Amino acid sequence: MAQERAERLKEIIREKSFGEGVEITLASGRVSNFYFNMKPTMMDPEGAALFAELICEVLEHKGVDMIGGLEMGAVPIVSFVAPESFRRAQPLPGFFVRKQAKGHGAQKLIEGLSEGQSLAGKRICIVEDVTTTGGSALKAVDLVREEGGEVVLLLTLVDRQEGATETFADANIPFLPLFRADEFLSRG
Repeated sequence: MAQERAERLKEIIREKSFGEGVEITLASGRVSNFYFNMKPTMMDPEGAALFAELICEVLEHKGVDMIGGLEMGAVPIVSFVAPESFRRAQPLPGFFVRKQAKGHGAQKLIEGLSEGQSLAGKRICIVEDVTTTGGSALKAVDLVREEGGEVVLLLTLVDRQEGATETFADANIPFLPLFRADEFLSRG
C-alpha cells in the first residue's frame, strides 16, 4: 500500500514539480539542467495528503518528539504532517526556523512554539523539500542544537544527489530522502 502511494506521489511530482532540459540557477549558485519546485505538489490536496501519510509512516518508530525545518520549504511540510500525526494518535508538534529574525515582534529565529515550550531535550526530525548539498538544512540543525534539541533524522522530500548524503554523514545525522533525483531524470 505504501509503495502504491509513493508511486502515485512520484507521478504528481513529475507532473507538477519537476522540470528538465532547461538551464536553471539553484539557490546554491550552481547551474543545473533539471529542477524540483516542490511547492505545487505540496499545495496539491492529494500531494500534501500523500506526503503526510508517507512521512508519518517513516517517523512512526523513530522516537521523534517534534518536526521542523528551515523556512520556506519546511513550513508546508510541517503544516500537513502535524494534523496527520494527530489523526494517527502520534502527535508531532511542529516549528520552523527563520533564515533571519524579523525586525519586529518577538524577533525569534524559531517560530511555532507556544509560550514556555522549548526544543530542549526533544528528539527532532528536520524536514526539507529539496536537498542539494545539505548546507541550508545544517543551519536549522545548528539552531535546534543551540536550543538544546537533538536532531535524530534529516528527512527530505527529494535529494538532488549532489552531496547531501556526505554532508550529513560527516555531521553524524541520519539522512532519509523520500525520493532521489535519479528517479525522475531521463536516461539517455
